[in-house]
Amino acid sequence: MTTNYIIIDDEYIAHDIIKKYCDMLPNMNLVKNCYDAIEALEFLNTSTTVDLIFLDLNMPKLKGFQFLRTLQKPPKVIVTTAYKEHALEGYELDIVDYLLKPFSFERLLKAVNKAFYQETNTISSSQQEDEIQRMFIRSNKKHIQVTLNDILYFEASKNYIKVVLKDETITIREKITSLANILPQNSFLQVHRSFIVAVKHIQSIEGNQIFISDNSIPIGKLYREKIVELLNN
Repeated sequence: MTTNYIIIDDEYIAHDIIKKYCDMLPNMNLVKNCYDAIEALEFLNTSTTVDLIFLDLNMPKLKGFQFLRTLQKPPKVIVTTAYKEHALEGYELDIVDYLLKPFSFERLLKAVNKAFYQETNTISSSQQEDEIQRMFIRSNKKHIQVTLNDILYFEASKNYIKVVLKDETITIREKITSLANILPQNSFLQVHRSFIVAVKHIQSIEGNQIFISDNSIPIGKLYREKIVELLNN
């Protein structure tokens, strides 16, 4: 199946690089080079189907995300930019991937695969994540066995940590740095100096906040790149 794509970027060299990489892939069809977002809007209003947009952010007339917000039913979008600080905002707008210039052919290939060709792996990955694992935690002079799948997040306060589970909260005497070293890294992510969250229980990410159940958890400045990596996988 042919994938029709457009490039929106005010730099001619960016168009050349993206087209060169896409020409190395089967069934990628460039239908329009747009050098600002206004030109892209006019084309999208009159064109045939566009499946994918390669979108720069820092453009004259209308910025990339401002343009994206004007689209009622946007096609899949891969951001291509030199500015990494806008990554979280991009994922809030449901972009497929965020490529930092200069990027390699392999990095663009990964983004295109994410857009169209990786859905078949979803079931097997979910089954692996649902395997039941347990750990013992010490609280009030006794050891309590908890299922990792029931843990929503950990919150540190001085030398104590609150273990927030689906149905209860347990307080343990531990340092969060020590806890981070023993938790499965593919299941838990430290997002703040005082918080570790269970990745599978994240409901949404908005700005500098992670939402799990009825709880809002801050994202620390030093941990923002970890969130970007999580959204980029």
